[in-house]
Parts: sequence; structure tokens; C-alpha cells
Amino acid sequence: MSSGAIAIVVVAVLAVLLMIVFLSRCIWLVPPARARNVERLGQFHKTMEPGLNFVIPMIDKVKDLIDLREQVVSFTGQRVITEDNVVVSIDTVLFFQVTDPRAADYEIVDYIGAIEQLAATMLRSVIGSMDLEQTLTSRDKINTLLRGVLDDASGKWGIRVTRVEIRSIDPPQSIKDAMEKQLKAEREKRAAILHAEGLQQSQVLTAEGEKQAAVLRAEGERQAAVLRAEGQAQAIATVFRSIHEADPDPKLLAYQYLQTLPQLAQGQGNTVWMIPSELTGALRLLGAAFGGSRQAAGSGAAAGSVVPPAGEAPGAGGDVIPAVRDPQAVPGDAARNGPAASPS
Repeated sequence: MSSGAIAIVVVAVLAVLLMIVFLSRCIWLVPPARARNVERLGQFHKTMEPGLNFVIPMIDKVKDLIDLREQVVSFTGQRVITEDNVVVSIDTVLFFQVTDPRAADYEIVDYIGAIEQLAATMLRSVIGSMDLEQTLTSRDKINTLLRGVLDDASGKWGIRVTRVEIRSIDPPQSIKDAMEKQLKAEREKRAAILHAEGLQQSQVLTAEGEKQAAVLRAEGERQAAVLRAEGQAQAIATVFRSIHEADPDPKLLAYQYLQTLPQLAQGQGNTVWMIPSELTGALRLLGAAFGGSRQAAGSGAAAGSVVPPAGEAPGAGGDVIPAVRDPQAVPGDAARNGPAASPS
């Protein structure tokens, strides 16, 4: 092969290499959710969209890749002073997204660092207007306030703050100890209140049960008393009906009276008792039936019975006679005038 042919081959190879290099500099592939800014002759020309893009080498300059996806950045250990002069350490998580690649590239040098500083400043401003208790219990409010302030401030940088989360709020150890004591006291207070309420309910239930039991007992006693009274009434009615149907002789009644007197005298302290006048009349009839004389009755009365004066009828309440221990020991005359015995 001649030297001319060799030269032509070398030139062709160089041309092909130059063409490959030129095409490689002209064609740019941008992945999804990414963007690149292009400068032409030192000024902003356009923003490359995801896909195949063409530029002019040596004239257009392609800048670094910008991520358009939502990004997360955390800021830890930020010390903030609350309204009541308590220093707390706050960890914050920030979610943001680049919406304008041109503004994010040309309006701010380092938008991540700017967002961090802005978040720290806004956090001090928001927390500084709250006391410690509000700071610990108002995380949702703090998140909403921070998101609104950061979104407004970072809008001109082509950045949209989607969410701000307070990950942790750590007060000093002395404050933690005081809070633990307070929580313990609150728990003990609630426990004491619940115990007292339980005792109160127990006492109320016990009182209600005793009340119902007393009512039931009273009801039972009332029914028992009614039944006893009805039984006694029926017994009395039966006895009364039997007596009237049998039409007993007064002598039999007097004899029954005499049979009952020893039972009356058996009680302790029963020395004198009142006997109805009907009993004395029946005893007189019984004495007359036994054939006793009125003089014997007078001597029996002088021996110890109480006889009303002559011409007086027995008292309405009855005659007062001593107790009789044995009815068979009463003489006939004394039985006629009424049972008599000396007081024991």
C-alpha cells in the first residue's frame, strides 16, 4: 500500500473519531426525574428535559444534574430556647422537592445548606413564642407553622417544602426529672381518686343492699304478724263458736277458772292479781253447787279473803284476791265467795 493510501486511511479514521467525539458531545441523555441546565455563550439557554437532548459542542455548556425527586434532609441537635427560658434540643426532618431547576441553580448557591439554615432560624422563631409545655404538646402546630414559613421563603429558589416533622424534643435532664415526678404525682392522684370512687360506689351498693334487705325483712315480719293475727283471730273465733254452740254450764266455767289459777300463780312475783267479777259469781255458783253454807263462806272470807262491804256490789274491775297454789285446798265456802289465799 502506498503512502498516499495510508494517509487517506489515517485521515478517515481521524474523521470518524472526531465525528464520534462530536456526536458524543452533542447528544445528552437525561434520566427520569432529573434535569440539566444548558448555557450558551455564558448565558442560560434552556433546561434539558428527561430523554434525548442535543447541544452544540464548544458553544453550549451542560451543567450538573439536578434531582427533581422529593428529598429528605435531617437537622439534628438544634438547641432552641423556649419562651420560659428552657434550652431544648430538637431534631427536625425536612422533606422538599425542586420544582424549578433554573431557580435552584441560579438563585441560590447551595439550596440544601440554605434550607437547613432557614429551618433552624424559623424553628427558633416558632419555639421562642411557646413555653416548654406547649412545645412538648404542640408538635402538629409547630410542623404546620414551619412548613408554611419554609415554603414561602424557599419558593423563590424553585424549591417546594412538602413536609416538616419534629422527630424529637429533648429538654435538660433536670427538667426530665421534674416532669417524671409530676407525672408520678398525677398518676398517684388519679389512682387515689379512682380508689375513693370505688369505695364510694361500694358503700352505696352496700347501703342499697342493706336497705332492700331491711325492707324485705320488714315485709316478711309484717306478713308474719298478719298471718299470726289471722290465726289467733280464727282460733278465738273457733273457740268462741264452740263455746256458744256447746252452751257450757257456769259450773264448768268456774271449774276451768280454778284449773287455770295455779298456772297464773307459778310466775315469779305474782302475789296479787285482779279477777273479774264474773269469775267470783261463777265461783259462788260452784260453791252453792257443792252445798256450802253462807256462814262457811263468811268464815273463809275472814280467814284471808277480801270481801266487799255489805250493800256494795263488787267493783267494776273485779275483786282483789290472793294467789291460790292448789285449787283443791280451797274450802267450799271460800270457793263460793271466790278463791282466796294469803299473799306469798
